[in-house]
Amino acid sequence: VPVPVPRGRSPQPPAEEEEEDFDDSLVAVDTYNCDLHFKVARDRYGGHPLTIEGFAYLWSGARATYGVRQGRVMEEISVQHLPSSEPDPHVVRVGWSLDSCSTQLGEEPFSYGYGGTGRKSTDAKFQSYGETFGESDVIACLADFEAGEEVELSFLKNGRWQGVAFRVRKDALAGRPLFPHVLVKNCAVEFNFGQRPEPLRPLPPGFTLIQHLPLGQRLRGTRGPSSKAECEMLMMVGLPAAGKTTWAVKHAAANPGKKYNILGTNAIMDKMRVMGLRRQRNYAGRWDVLIQQATQCLNRLIQIAARKRRNYILDQTNVYGSAQRRKMRPFQGFQRKAIVICPTDQELRERTVRRTDEEGKDVPDHAVLEMKGGLWGEKQAFREKRGKRGENGDKTGSWRPCSLWSCSRSWCWGFSGVLGILRSFRDVLLGDFWGPQVPYPVIP
Repeated sequence: VPVPVPRGRSPQPPAEEEEEDFDDSLVAVDTYNCDLHFKVARDRYGGHPLTIEGFAYLWSGARATYGVRQGRVMEEISVQHLPSSEPDPHVVRVGWSLDSCSTQLGEEPFSYGYGGTGRKSTDAKFQSYGETFGESDVIACLADFEAGEEVELSFLKNGRWQGVAFRVRKDALAGRPLFPHVLVKNCAVEFNFGQRPEPLRPLPPGFTLIQHLPLGQRLRGTRGPSSKAECEMLMMVGLPAAGKTTWAVKHAAANPGKKYNILGTNAIMDKMRVMGLRRQRNYAGRWDVLIQQATQCLNRLIQIAARKRRNYILDQTNVYGSAQRRKMRPFQGFQRKAIVICPTDQELRERTVRRTDEEGKDVPDHAVLEMKGGLWGEKQAFREKRGKRGENGDKTGSWRPCSLWSCSRSWCWGFSGVLGILRSFRDVLLGDFWGPQVPYPVIP
């Protein structure tokens, strides 16, 4: 029996980000309900996004810890700028959203935003509204639940009312609370939920800062896991265009309570949207350079993610065993699972054509073939029967690798590839060495 050869000592996973004690009854910026690249201030009443590398192109959002569904409520937001190299980079969008919405304020139903460009948006529909605003301006977000059968959402700029921006039917909200929400790009913001002795601007008659509402009239947003053992890391495995992103998005939507953070270049590109449209439709520079910057952002986000207690889906090809081990090691202590997407050759070709038409992505054939080979790795090469039976009568005997460079059989990587991937991922979870090599079963 081959003796397992241990690898060198593995690096320790990164230390968890320390969370300071904070009075959970106070309204503050939610460290769990924000983007990974949104840095919450130490006092929890402000924050700013990362601006290094390609992060200058990304929107970054955060919600407050408490929402409301009654009364006449408001909060104030003071805008500050940060340096950036992107043309017209300093943009802020403020407003309200449901706890179940993404951090992309104003780009889906029940998410209502007012942007510094003088436009309002919900469900990615943008319309002119109010004045433009920017550095040093103070925007007040008002929610009036006492306006009959509708909730009226309006805004003030430096104390000047901009008019009613949205009217939302109460039966559509179905009793769900609206949470203060901000979405920024290269801007720092500071909130006044009512923690200040005096408001930043005079309050409109009849409205109350959200912190001043009794605790019983506020509803707490989703709380994060209390330990790493409660967190999930789902690693997608599959060829380009296999359907990994589709599965990840659907799984996250089907489990809103887990608030999955999807880590992948597609998710990065979604945060580069311009007026709700994907960046490739609004970008005049070199597309390959932007993709490279998105990849750099993703690598840094993965480093940040390993230190935070959240649920993640790693949306990459992850076909090589070495990459699987390297990417999963920092998430030691999480519930780590592999999700293998393995369509037939015909399905893969159709999805590849569809993705190329919709997104402009085109992965060379030789790169896909190389990834097929990587699905097994050096120790999981596909093996074919050469014609002898073992002592128990099963087809075990000797094996030889299949030539993946010319192999076109869909079951070649569709069946045995899955076995190799699962076996590789088993070793990632159980140890840093390869166990005894056991022959794969043979398809009769």
